[in-house]
Amino acid sequence: MKAKILIAVEGGEYHIKVDGRATFEVSSPVRNLAMKIDNGPLKGVYVNLESCSGMDSTFIGVIAMLGLYARKQNVPSVILNSNENNKKLLNGLGLYKIFTYAEDSYAGVKKWTDSSSESPAKPDAVETAKTVLTAHETLMDIDESNVPRFKNVVEFVKKDLDRNEQENK
Repeated sequence: MKAKILIAVEGGEYHIKVDGRATFEVSSPVRNLAMKIDNGPLKGVYVNLESCSGMDSTFIGVIAMLGLYARKQNVPSVILNSNENNKKLLNGLGLYKIFTYAEDSYAGVKKWTDSSSESPAKPDAVETAKTVLTAHETLMDIDESNVPRFKNVVEFVKKDLDRNEQENK
């Protein structure tokens, strides 16, 4: 079952709440958020993993994009309510370099948008490939030890995108 991803933007704070296992299938709305985050004032990025049962590397790379942007703006980038397994996953890919960890109730956030409804039943293959590519390139940028892990993924996805582009000409 796909994760449910809730997003709230309030007063320059970007909040993401994950319910279930977050994979590449639900990463596109978060990637889209990361791509447009510089359209306004940024006061922080908060990712609540209280109900997250796990994540794949694409989703981790997408939240890393948000965290990197927050770090460049010198504002908080925080993982909230993460269990030990998810912390281990995140830290193993170098996200400890850009996120801090905290416990919080999220009581103040009221305007959640369910981004699950933005994701079609079958995600667009090109959009998914672009998300996978950007996410893994971000992980490789964050930590050199991720290069050998994801180099083949990045090369494969680039070839796949090139082939798709040639077919659609």
